[in-house]
Amino acid sequence: MSDLTPIDQITERVDRLLLRYEELKRTNALLYQEIESLAQERDSLKSRLSAARARVDVLLARLPEANPSPAMTPRGSP
Repeated sequence: MSDLTPIDQITERVDRLLLRYEELKRTNALLYQEIESLAQERDSLKSRLSAARARVDVLLARLPEANPSPAMTPRGSP
């Protein structure tokens, strides 16, 4: 590179910088796509979690009371 003129050296560096810039733009676009995909997946999982919680709440409401009557409590061994 020492036999290149200063203008040629600058031109070469600018070309490399432009290539790197385009590469970074592509990478950035891919990362934004990944963010969008993950956000959609997160929203879907949150929705599924909410539905599951609602189903659990319905099932819990159908369970008998936690404090059974004294007649239903198990006694010790005879």
